[in-house]
Parts: sequence; structure tokens; C-alpha cells
Amino acid sequence: MKIGIDISQIAYEGTGVARYLRSLVEELLRIDKKNEYVLFFSSLRRKIPSFAKAASFAEVATKAESAGKRNSKIKAFRFPPSLLDLLWNRLHILPVEWLIGDVDIFITSDWTEPPVLRAKKATILYDLIVYKYPQETDKHIVEVQKRKLEWAKKESDLIFCISEATKKDAMEILDVEEERLKVILPGV
Repeated sequence: MKIGIDISQIAYEGTGVARYLRSLVEELLRIDKKNEYVLFFSSLRRKIPSFAKAASFAEVATKAESAGKRNSKIKAFRFPPSLLDLLWNRLHILPVEWLIGDVDIFITSDWTEPPVLRAKKATILYDLIVYKYPQETDKHIVEVQKRKLEWAKKESDLIFCISEATKKDAMEILDVEEERLKVILPGV
């Protein structure tokens, strides 16, 4: 199986989203030698953090490659987040497969929700602060997140929640069916 994952949020080192996503992908690459991973990264100004290039993703990929089992590659682009918000969250055009190739599953993260051609889609839901406490968050972030979450609600086959509280909020605030929600707790 070929699995695509949007790792763009790892550019924001030090945030909870970046730590969760980095740890999740590192562990998947470490334990899963059966599936192939295509890691999508995009940022206009930020580069893939060094932990993603050397110490983590690439190191795991290199070890697998030397054992004849390379199972991941990073597809990096220099699109500004505002362009991807326009194309994916507002217009909902440009399927992600046009950028990364065919995948069986595509997992989105925190900022954008690209359309897919044939892939099943999953998204990671960290919280619903933009609905619960919009006054505590930058207005632009609230708008972008709400657009992304509307597409995730409509199109995601599965939504990974980082806590039982987030799962409960997804059911109550977004009205997502419990069957589509799975909790994957952050590691320590």
C-alpha cells in the first residue's frame, strides 16, 4: 500500500502539532516496512527542519534503503501556505496526487485539506479551539482552520483525534459520526 502524509506542519518546530506529527511519522517509518510512504512537505520560506532531513525521517529511510527496503520519500515544494489554503480549502482544486503521485491513502494534518482523485482520506484532528475559543486565536487562523475542517468533515474516511476530548468535540461540534473517529494518543 502507498500512503501519503502531509508533513508540512513539522516546519513549526516546538509546537505540539509538529511534535505529534514528527513522532507519528518517525514511528510509522520505523515499524512499518511493508507499506511505502510519500511525505508531502510545502513551505515558501521554511525548510524541512534538520530533524526531518537527517536525524529522523531520512535516517530511517536510509537504514531501510541499505537493507534493500527503502519505504519512504519526501516530496518538497515551495508553495506558500496561503496559496494552498486558496487552492485546497477555498476552491478545493488540484488533487494532491498531481503533486505526489498515486497513493492509496492520504493523511492530512493541521492546515489544509487537499482533494484526492482515488485515495482514501484521513485527517489528524488536534483540537477544535477555533470553534470553542475563536476569540483566543488569530482571526486568519480561525478562518483557515474552519475551511479545512469543513472539507475534512465532508471527505475524510477516517479522522484521527489526539484525545478522547477531541473525539467528543468532533462529535458534538462538527457532528462527525463516532465510527469515523479514532483516538491516537500522543506518545510521551
